[in-house]
Amino acid sequence: MRGIGETRTVPSLLSWRRSHHPDRAAIEVHGAEPLTFARWEDDSARLANALRRKGIAPGAIVGLVFSGRDWASFAIAYVGVQKAGAVAVPVHDELPPARVERLLSSARAQLTITGRDDVDKLVASEEPTDRDDSRPDCLAQILFTSGTSGEPKGVAATHANLTTNAPSHPRRMALAHSERFLHAFPIGTNAGQTMLLNSLTAKPWALVLPQFTPRRMAKLLPHVGTAFMVPSMAIELLDSGALQGVDLTGLHLVGCTAAALPPPIALRLAETFPNAAIVNYYTSTEAAPAQASMVFDPHRPDAVGKAPSGTIRITDETGTPVPDGVTGHVWLRSPHPRRYLGEEAFRDGWVRMGDIGRLQDGFLYLSDRDGDIVKSGAHKVSTLEIEAALYEHPAVIDAAVIGLPHPVLGAQLAAVVVARDPIGLPDLRAFLAPRLADYQLPSRLALADRLPRNDAGKVLKRQLFQYFLTGGDDT
Repeated sequence: MRGIGETRTVPSLLSWRRSHHPDRAAIEVHGAEPLTFARWEDDSARLANALRRKGIAPGAIVGLVFSGRDWASFAIAYVGVQKAGAVAVPVHDELPPARVERLLSSARAQLTITGRDDVDKLVASEEPTDRDDSRPDCLAQILFTSGTSGEPKGVAATHANLTTNAPSHPRRMALAHSERFLHAFPIGTNAGQTMLLNSLTAKPWALVLPQFTPRRMAKLLPHVGTAFMVPSMAIELLDSGALQGVDLTGLHLVGCTAAALPPPIALRLAETFPNAAIVNYYTSTEAAPAQASMVFDPHRPDAVGKAPSGTIRITDETGTPVPDGVTGHVWLRSPHPRRYLGEEAFRDGWVRMGDIGRLQDGFLYLSDRDGDIVKSGAHKVSTLEIEAALYEHPAVIDAAVIGLPHPVLGAQLAAVVVARDPIGLPDLRAFLAPRLADYQLPSRLALADRLPRNDAGKVLKRQLFQYFLTGGDDT
C-alpha cells in the first residue's frame, strides 16, 4: 500500500484507512449503527459500480441531497461518486426545494442521489470491486458558498486539495487525544465537509448530531474528547443552562469555525471547559484547506490565528502586500487551489477572503468583513469590534451591528440584540461608552428573538435592515 502523500485521492484515503482499521467505526450518527471503514469502502465501491451502469463517466456531476440523519449514507455516496471518477455536489435537504434545484442546476448535475433509500437501492444488487477511477488532479467535489453577501457560488476542489496534509502513518493522526469527536454541522457546508474528511484523517471517529440543540449537544459532550461548533452554537449552548451539572472534564478540545469567535465568548468557553483547549479556525469554502488557527490566548483575545509562512498575506486594494501591522485585505493560499465554477483558479492560488485585517507578530487580527465596515462621517467603523463589546453586556445573548443610511454621516450604527433581560438604547450606550469610542456607539437598537443565520451559522446581515423599517426600535 503506497503512502497517502503519493495517492492523494479521497477513495484511496479511505482504502488506506480501511487497511489499518477495517472494523473500527468511522462515522456514528447519534442513535444509529456506526459505519465502519470496511462497510464504507465496500458500499462506496458497490455504489460506484451502480453509477457506471447508469452511464456516469469520469467528470460527471452528481448531486447528493441528504439530511443530517443520513450522514453515514451520505458518506458512502460521496466516496462512491468519486470512486466512479465523478464529482460530488453535497446539498442539505432542509434547504427550500427551489434553492436545491437552483444549486444543482448551476452545478449542471447529471444525476441526483437523494437520501438513504437511494443509496440502499444503488448498492443492493452490486458487488464491491477494486476499480477506482479517481485521480489526484481531477475534480472531486463542488461546494456552494454561504451566500451571505449575494447568490451562493459553486467552488470546485480536486482530490489533491481535499487530501492535502493527509496522514502517512496510522500512529500520526490528528486529534489523538480523543476516541470520538462531536459535531452538528449540516451536509453541504464547508464545516460539514471538513468533518467528513476528519473521519478519514483523524484518530477518533465522528459522532454526528443530526440537528443541533443545546440539550442534545450537552448530553453527548461527556462521551467525546473533541467537539466542533460554530460561534452561534457556542453562544446558544453557553446561555441555555443545558451544561449545568454535566461532566465536562473529559473534553480536551473545543474547535470553533465558520465565523470569528468573539473574545468574550471564547473566555466563557475557556471557563466552562477548564480542561479543553479552545481553538479558533479561520478559513473559507474558497480557501480550504488553507487556514489560520490558534488556541485562544487571553493575552491576545482579538487574534484569530496563525498560518504557515507563505500561506497568508495582507494587501492593499491593488493586491500589493503591505508591511506587518498595516490593515488591508486578507488572503490565504492553498498548494492545490480551488476555483469557482467556470472560472480559472484564484490569483496564483491566493484567495481573497473578503475580510479586512492585519498581521502582527505572525498573528492575524480581523477588523471586519469588507462589505460590513461602516463608513460613518470621517470614520471607518469595525462592526466586529462593537459586537465583541456588546457580548460583554450581561443581558446580551447574541448581537450584530450594521450601518443604516444617514443624510449627514452617510451611515449610522445600529445594533440588533437578542437579550435575556429587557434593555434599552440609553443603558446600552452607557455600558459601551467606557469600552468604545464615541463614534462606535450604536445610535439605534432593535431587539430580536433570534438573529437570522444561514446553514453555516453566519448572520445574514442583509436581513437585519427590516428591524428598522417598522419604527419599533429604541432610538
